Amino acid sequence: MMNKKWTIGKIKEFVEKNSDSKLLTTEYHGFSQKLQFQCSCGSNFEKTFTKFKNNHQRKCDACQPPKESR
Repeated sequence: MMNKKWTIGKIKEFVEKNSDSKLLTTEYHGFSQKLQFQCSCGSNFEKTFTKFKNNHQRKCDACQPPKESR
């Protein structure tokens, strides 16, 4: 299994390539850490990178309301 070690640099690159958001956090401590992002609308939001990457939650809650869990 290829375990790609994510660094803050790689995350920043991923965020810039795959979303209109910006990464504000400057240090990465692991998958459970909540990162600070700035949405293209100017609002800041917080998410773990896992949610951002795997659940495609790449905007703030105003631009991309959380899906209601059934």
